Amino acid sequence: MTMRSAIVTGSTSGIGEGVAKALAAAGNNVMLNGFGDADEIETLRAGIAAEHNVKVLYSGADMTRPQEIADMVAEAEQAFGAVDIVVNNAGIQHVEPIEDFPVEKWDAILAINLSSAFHTIHGTLAKMKERGWGRIVNIASAHGLVASPFKSAYVAAKHGILGLTKTVALEAAEHGVTVNAVCPGYVLTPLVEKQIPDTAKARGISEDEVIRDVLLGAQPTKEFVTTEQLGALCVFLCSDAAASITGTALPVDGGWTAQ
Repeated sequence: MTMRSAIVTGSTSGIGEGVAKALAAAGNNVMLNGFGDADEIETLRAGIAAEHNVKVLYSGADMTRPQEIADMVAEAEQAFGAVDIVVNNAGIQHVEPIEDFPVEKWDAILAINLSSAFHTIHGTLAKMKERGWGRIVNIASAHGLVASPFKSAYVAAKHGILGLTKTVALEAAEHGVTVNAVCPGYVLTPLVEKQIPDTAKARGISEDEVIRDVLLGAQPTKEFVTTEQLGALCVFLCSDAAASITGTALPVDGGWTAQ
């Protein structure tokens, strides 16, 4: 890849970290974003920069706050000269029957998992179109294609991400900008690990049964998707070889949605 500059939201752990590392390994500057221990984040940032000889910055922008997102975009543009790639990955989860689902959890999940993608795109697309090149990758989910019980907000947000992806892809199609969604199945990230006990409680089963029967039970391969696999796909989507791929939802789910 020609050196470009990327923002990857929610990239201090899990899928986002894997994508950020893959983009850096391909020669791109990267703006990390997310929450966590400050020393651990700095170790991650410095390590990626040193290993791949690219610029790596960190923004602690809160994805529920549009102004902080705008400030992150401005910081990246100033440091890198341009934002060529945006990977919208930030996400949270809550598992509970809808009649008990806390309203504040619904609002937070929609804000972080869906609205934050609108705000990053809103802040970067115009300049991508002006330059005639850009890549936007939205990390959706197999839950953007199918539903599961007790995940009303998450499923709604991920379905919304697919609609946003298609719409922006059509608006940007004549300007050298592609917009795609990656739909992972279950990846053993901190987000998934955290929802195992919640799902066990909601379904009245053990945590081992959640892993075997609910998580990997949905994936015919019986294996978790890896962050490295998702990072490699994102690098391809951000390459010139993928210039004709836009407006798509690409499942990486071990065959889950083939059923």
